[in-house]
Amino acid sequence: MFNAVVVSVIVMAVLSLLRVNVMLAILLAAVVAGLMEGLSLSETTNMLISGMGGQANTALSYVMLGIFAVMIGYSGITGFLVKRLVSVLKGKRSILLLTIAGVACLSQNVVPIHIAFIPILIPPLLHLFDKMKVDRRGVAMALTFGLKTPYIMIPAGFGLIFHGIIADEMTANGMEISISQISMAMLIPGIGMIAGLLFGVFVSYRKDREPKATIEMDESTGIESAATIENIKFSKEHLFTIIAIVAALATQLIYDSLVLGALTGIILLFAFRVVPFYKGDEIVNDGIKMMGMIAFVMLIASGYATILKDTGSVEALVASTSGALGDNKLLIALVLIMVGLVITMGIGSSFATIPIIAALYVPLCATVGFSPLATAALIGTAAALGDAGSPASDSTLGPTSGLNADGKHNHIWDTCVPTFLHYNTGLIIFGVLAALVL
Repeated sequence: MFNAVVVSVIVMAVLSLLRVNVMLAILLAAVVAGLMEGLSLSETTNMLISGMGGQANTALSYVMLGIFAVMIGYSGITGFLVKRLVSVLKGKRSILLLTIAGVACLSQNVVPIHIAFIPILIPPLLHLFDKMKVDRRGVAMALTFGLKTPYIMIPAGFGLIFHGIIADEMTANGMEISISQISMAMLIPGIGMIAGLLFGVFVSYRKDREPKATIEMDESTGIESAATIENIKFSKEHLFTIIAIVAALATQLIYDSLVLGALTGIILLFAFRVVPFYKGDEIVNDGIKMMGMIAFVMLIASGYATILKDTGSVEALVASTSGALGDNKLLIALVLIMVGLVITMGIGSSFATIPIIAALYVPLCATVGFSPLATAALIGTAAALGDAGSPASDSTLGPTSGLNADGKHNHIWDTCVPTFLHYNTGLIIFGVLAALVL
């Protein structure tokens, strides 16, 4: 209980729940972790700063995506989508949420753009959500489901990377397993995610939720009033915007770079005069306003993760819990999964958690008698736990970036808490079940 990972994660969670800014909460948690490991305040700060470079590419990607999203919103083309959805999905909240979850799923496997679609798609839909009295917590759940479940269950796109890391790390630690076997092992934990989504859509957030205020036209977020949407007509600027979006997507897939993809789209929208050059400063400022906070959170979270890893706090946590578990499989499965929850809540990345826990999980699971499938289920579930609900995870930061474009969505209480309760509960139950039956 007095491990630096546990204490610092509790500090971060409590401060976040008390509505302390998430960036400050992570900074203070990092300081607590460093001091508990015997580092001076100066050494802790230097280690934090040195580790921030680990997410530099991601942070820059988010800022560029924010600028690109603002430019697309400026063109007005997203109003067409809203106009169609208003007529097709009027009064059909559940179908709307499930549709958003489906679109989000495509971003992980079919067209692996991860959260890149959120600042483009979601802000123009905020008027529709308010008109239909949709509970935005349900939308956050739908988005997080799509950002998380596909990589847990499906070995394609980001899922192939996730399953590949599990296979490589298990093999490196003496337990041979194929990616196809890992897919089988993760099906049961994935069912827990599906159960969480359905419970949220049809039970928790099915009732009307009154919007906080009336939304007016705001070029900086791409949010449009109902009257503006109804009067939209297709123009050459909209055609050029579509071309820019396609070019941005193609560039990203070819070069495997969100930065280059977004930059391509930005250059084309300026070149086609969809956005006037004199609007450049305003557009960039609005893009940074939309996504800059997330970028800095990711940078600081990377520094925090560096402190946890380089001081040996994570290894000490896993080793201490592993050594006191005995041979009760149910207890071992539950504790190992909960350890993964704490680690991922702190690090904010399920992918980065796998190498840390696999080295200690695999020998323990082999000794106790867990099969390779059961071990893969434990590692995969332990790594995925906390990704939904962590204030520093892009699975929660991404949905908030879109839903809070008008300032009416709280990151902790409207995204992190709902996703944590619905998805982590299901993952724990079905992850333990998978470990016992496989």
